[in-house]
Amino acid sequence: MSVKIRLKKFGAKKRPYYRIVVLDSRQPRDGKTIDELGFYHPIEKEGSQLRLNEEKARDWLSKGAVPSDTVRKLLNKQNIHLG
Repeated sequence: MSVKIRLKKFGAKKRPYYRIVVLDSRQPRDGKTIDELGFYHPIEKEGSQLRLNEEKARDWLSKGAVPSDTVRKLLNKQNIHLG
């Protein structure tokens, strides 16, 4: 089973927010999740856009979970580097 870390979309039209989740790569974007790592609010002011459980994120990355491109950028903002 290939595991990915990606965004799960919530919110209203033109007011999105996302949860950063771990799920099977074969699941749809809003499918059943394995674990929830945090959230991302792109519309909020800069300081409160991203909240992430770094310990869980590092744990899943060490287990081989592959982040999507967007999640990879968000992890780099939080200084969580891969490998």
